[in-house]
Amino acid sequence: MLELYWGLLITGVLFALVTVVFGDVLSNAMHGMFDFMSGDTHHWLQPMVLFSGITVLGGTGAMLTKYTEMMPSAVLVLSLLVAVGTAVVIFYFYVKPMQASENSVAFSMQDLVGRMGEVSVPIPARGCGEVLVRIGGSVTNQIAQSFDGVPVEAGCRVVTVEVKEGTLLVTRWEEESK
Repeated sequence: MLELYWGLLITGVLFALVTVVFGDVLSNAMHGMFDFMSGDTHHWLQPMVLFSGITVLGGTGAMLTKYTEMMPSAVLVLSLLVAVGTAVVIFYFYVKPMQASENSVAFSMQDLVGRMGEVSVPIPARGCGEVLVRIGGSVTNQIAQSFDGVPVEAGCRVVTVEVKEGTLLVTRWEEESK
């Protein structure tokens, strides 16, 4: 049984090394062959969860076999419990939060309508300037024209009224005085 535990431990360690060193290369070479493992119904089948469980099973089994006088069946049961527990902890405290934290910085130009911005390049009455607009966790520079036909100086706060042909039509933001 000790050989089986060592084999599982070595397999898990090798998988981790190969994943870290060649992960992107293998992923591109396999063209999503294992994408079925990360579908909505099988989140717990993530390779990280499975191989961490296999590695812990092998390590725990090897240590219990070598350093205790437990029966082989008890070693197997205890090793399986520790491996499943570790896999559950890794899934709920690492894999699941990482899936929830995936963000996209993509946006549609129409998402900018109604957004506040700051003029970085002055906008002439007839012509284009540039505006900085914060969207999501990033800031984007966009070409802008005056919606009212009034020049807008650099540093002024503006609001996007409309988007036409990839250009923001903006107007000065005038805060209401109380």
